[in-house]
Amino acid sequence: MQRIGLTGGIAAGKSVAARRLAELGAVVIDSDVLAREAVAAGSAGLDAVAEEFGSTVLAGDGTLDRAALASIVFSDPAARARLDAIVHPIVRRLSAEREAAAAVTDHGAVVVHDIPLLVETGQADAFHVLVVVHTPAVLRVERLVRLRGMDRVEAEARVAAQASDDERLAVADVVLDGTGSDEDLRAQVDALWDRLAVERADELAAETP
Repeated sequence: MQRIGLTGGIAAGKSVAARRLAELGAVVIDSDVLAREAVAAGSAGLDAVAEEFGSTVLAGDGTLDRAALASIVFSDPAARARLDAIVHPIVRRLSAEREAAAAVTDHGAVVVHDIPLLVETGQADAFHVLVVVHTPAVLRVERLVRLRGMDRVEAEARVAAQASDDERLAVADVVLDGTGSDEDLRAQVDALWDRLAVERADELAAETP
């Protein structure tokens, strides 16, 4: 099994890369999806978040009010750290469960862990290959404003809350350029997939008597 770490700053193009990897046959474990599962209605994670931040982070139907929580944690690093301490351990457990299931199904699976905060959570050394989709922070802010309708101040705060471009690049084994079109990024992913296939074949040959 090949374990690939995939990361990139918000609006860098990481989701495009993850979708293409899934299309090519990878098992993609999306940490954002797991983070939502971790605080789903009725979960212990949601109870812990409400206890930590108060009932104002709950919507009327008892689900998490993500906008209310975001307004607290994105302007307060200490609050964000308290949230991370609740959610991240649950996400890691769920991720390990998904990976184990993939390995049982296919010993030779390519498992891609799509983790926006991979660098921030100290997981840079946890994978066979660490792939970073890189788009400079200034361009990512522009994308958030132009494509997602985000207020510029909020966009800048979201980008600043994550690792810097230099911090991601420093730990990357592979850098994919996210500044161009989606088609260009998918072509880069295709080339990476071909390279991974060669490495898998070499490993299999080495294991064969």
